[in-house]
Amino acid sequence: METWMSLTATNTDGLQAPVELELQRRRNPESFDDATMREALLEQREDAISEAYRRHGRQVFRVAYGVLRRTELAEDVTQEVFVRLWQRPERFDPTRGSLGGFLQLDAHGRSIDLLRSEQSRMNREIKEQHLSSASSSPISIEEEVMKRISSQEVRDALGQLRPEERSPIAMAFFLGHSYRTVAEILGVPEGTVKSRIRTGMARLRELLDTEVMAFA
Repeated sequence: METWMSLTATNTDGLQAPVELELQRRRNPESFDDATMREALLEQREDAISEAYRRHGRQVFRVAYGVLRRTELAEDVTQEVFVRLWQRPERFDPTRGSLGGFLQLDAHGRSIDLLRSEQSRMNREIKEQHLSSASSSPISIEEEVMKRISSQEVRDALGQLRPEERSPIAMAFFLGHSYRTVAEILGVPEGTVKSRIRTGMARLRELLDTEVMAFA
């Protein structure tokens, strides 16, 4: 049986035996190629994930930042990419490409997902702000609009419209809401909102001079 001493012995040329060279290579993560890195990660070697981060962390961050343009989000993606590598190293196949390319591709995909998620969150917040700034009660909306209109003639004309016409006109033209937001507040289809606004504006034009209704 070979002993540990025999494995570390040198040959006649003064070179270390191939077995010992291989053992040294496997002990030192800085010498890992991508295939050996994958094997070490499968063995859950912490020095392997540390070396992977040392090699590729900066480029992974750059890819994420290029998509997100926010440092804190890019840092989150970078951390997630390496956590995913640690938890599922079998996802990386060194026969299909380099580890650096694999990590950068993962960072790009996660960044796109996060960007979409952030955009959806911002859209929800904007919608909530619109809904909260304009009370769901048409009476409250109309009271707010009447306060903003300086012309008594316009206020009188609006007061003569039917409530279902007055409310969407007030929200769209005086509170600045989109047709979609008005439809959501009133709980009716967007097409219905547009139809009521057209009917209401036609009625207002009958009640007011064209010059007064120039904003329409």
